[in-house]
Amino acid sequence: MAKDNKSLPIALVTGASSGIGAAFAERLARDRFSLIVVARRVGRLEALAKVLKAKYGTPVEVLPADLSRADQLRSVEQRITHESGLDMLVNNAGFGGYQPFINLDPDKADDLISVQINAVTRLTRAALPQMVARGNGAIINVSSRFAFSGSLSAPSLPKRAVYAGTKAYVNAFTQLLHNELAGTGVRVQALCPGVVRTEFHEKMGMDPSRIPSSMVMKPEDVVDASFAGLLLGEVVCIPALGDTTVLDQVHQSEFTLWERSGSGAIADRYLSNSA
Repeated sequence: MAKDNKSLPIALVTGASSGIGAAFAERLARDRFSLIVVARRVGRLEALAKVLKAKYGTPVEVLPADLSRADQLRSVEQRITHESGLDMLVNNAGFGGYQPFINLDPDKADDLISVQINAVTRLTRAALPQMVARGNGAIINVSSRFAFSGSLSAPSLPKRAVYAGTKAYVNAFTQLLHNELAGTGVRVQALCPGVVRTEFHEKMGMDPSRIPSSMVMKPEDVVDASFAGLLLGEVVCIPALGDTTVLDQVHQSEFTLWERSGSGAIADRYLSNSA
């Protein structure tokens, strides 16, 4: 998709066949972006492209790919690299893989890491040079509220060691990348929704009807929050969080831990228990 019409910015969305990804594609089409939509299910992508073209008249390119497969990930990287003016990248593709780690098939764990760490990293790396050279662009990495759940042992929550671990990576990666990109005009965001009304939970064999409706957010609302968060300069966007001082306190706690753990001597409690 060459950028023949200079008035139309270009966005690439992964995991665009349903849920949050489809909502991103809809919002971007409405905002007059040319789209490149990526997912495994080509039929879903073609149906989405047909609807968006008819509804908004914007160009939509269908790019089928399974991002857990290295060769198909490379093809998407190459598409980004060869695109003369990608304005926005939405790294949304992912799945849950919820189950006790000891029961999680190693190949599924590898797929989680491939899609939610490797693909995010490589596609971001492919997109950034052209954005930095132009002095503008945006990358949204869809994370999860579970990125903050490493210390929680609530029995009601799903078993999620690898999934939450990948999302914690997304948050740290995005925050550090934000610091590296200061002054370039390129914005990055880690989007951390909670429960969203999509196919996500059904794919995990979970019954979404058991989740109180008051806790479930519409994908369109998540996307609207993400775009508003970009305008507000939020690097970590948590759509349902009203009081952002809570997030500031998390960051301050991390800073305090970093500052207080830099001594060259081990802490006293280890000395008293080392014998």
